[in-house]
Amino acid sequence: MNSSANQSSMRYETGAAVTPFPGRPAESRQAAPLQEVAPAARQGAADEHQGGGSFTRIDPMKTLIAVAVIAVLGVGTWALMRNPSTPAEAAPMAAAAPVELAAVDIATVESRVISRALPLSGSIAPFVQATLKSKVGGEVEQLKLREGQDVREGEVIARVDTRNLQAQYDREEAAVDKARADLDLARLNRDKNRQLLDQKFISQNTFEQTESAYAGSVASFKLAEAQARVAKINLEDAVIRAPFSGTIAKRLVQPGEKVSPDSAIVTLVDLKQMVLEAAVPSAEIPSVRVGQKVRFRVGGFGDRTFEGEVQRINPVTADNSRAIMIYIAVPNPDSALKGGMFAQGSLILSSMQPVLAVSQRAVRDDAGVSYVYVLRDEKIVRTPVKVGPRSEGETFVEVREGLRAGDQVIVADIGDDKAGAVARVRKLETTAAKTEIASN
Repeated sequence: MNSSANQSSMRYETGAAVTPFPGRPAESRQAAPLQEVAPAARQGAADEHQGGGSFTRIDPMKTLIAVAVIAVLGVGTWALMRNPSTPAEAAPMAAAAPVELAAVDIATVESRVISRALPLSGSIAPFVQATLKSKVGGEVEQLKLREGQDVREGEVIARVDTRNLQAQYDREEAAVDKARADLDLARLNRDKNRQLLDQKFISQNTFEQTESAYAGSVASFKLAEAQARVAKINLEDAVIRAPFSGTIAKRLVQPGEKVSPDSAIVTLVDLKQMVLEAAVPSAEIPSVRVGQKVRFRVGGFGDRTFEGEVQRINPVTADNSRAIMIYIAVPNPDSALKGGMFAQGSLILSSMQPVLAVSQRAVRDDAGVSYVYVLRDEKIVRTPVKVGPRSEGETFVEVREGLRAGDQVIVADIGDDKAGAVARVRKLETTAAKTEIASN
């Protein structure tokens, strides 16, 4: 008991003897950094624990400032973590570099005399073709040629059985011989009766009967000769020959088949001369003339271009349309073109009066709309235009809407996203400048 009392008395005396930790001056509190607040608080708590109830007082304003600073830093850190790519300050966008152009990249719109081309298309067919038919009836004995084989004019293509036809011809020839004999007898009787009439041995009536019999014999002879010629023609028609040199396109019968007169045997075509049939709008017909040139291409021949010229113009429009057919003669010496091929090309019309024209290289197309890049006030301006038909091989094309004479257009390939960009044209160095640079 006494011992406990003594310890208590000693603890009390010790606590009474401890002097409280003096607070910092006001100037020191205001200038103290934030990191010193926590150590001071911890030190005060330790002193209070060790001193048995003594503690250090912290300034409330300093605590509020520290909390506010920590909150601001936390919000900023959270924002940066949410959008790390967002810069603290937006950097000014760098100005786009101007488009450099050479003098040859610019063309001027001006009036020119150009040839206008009228687009056209159509099918190609042999100019000469025929379906050979049998003129007589009978069994086909011979037909050796097939599709794609060439024949010469007069060459035998097919032969029909000629036995019956030969017999008919022989019969008619015999009839001719009999008619000739009858005619000779009638002539002999007439001559004798004329002598008798002169001697008054027969009457005039008897002589006239003899004369009539002679005339009948002459007619019978002529009839027999005509029938013999018919039989001979039938015999010759049993052999079908090529009327012109060409190529077999279709073989319509086979050997052994029986054909009747007017039955189709083969189709023969001549590929050396072709014709292109094309429809032209009636409004363009006044500009079309016989002899005008046509250039066209056919699928499968790559870049090969064929040529022809207008040979005929149909006098009436095609059924249920306002188009007029024109017929273009196309030489085909190597037989490269075949019947039924489809051709696309253009009809070169006569030269026109001067019109506003632009280089075809400057005209661009986007979704069916034509446009050009015009250089105005050192800026590239995309300008829609309406142009005339474009002719293959022609450098310029007619401008109908969108441009004026003197406009400068860009013919170089600068891409599709340069509208509105600044453009500068490099000037060619003069000879003197080049000499000076070389000397330096």
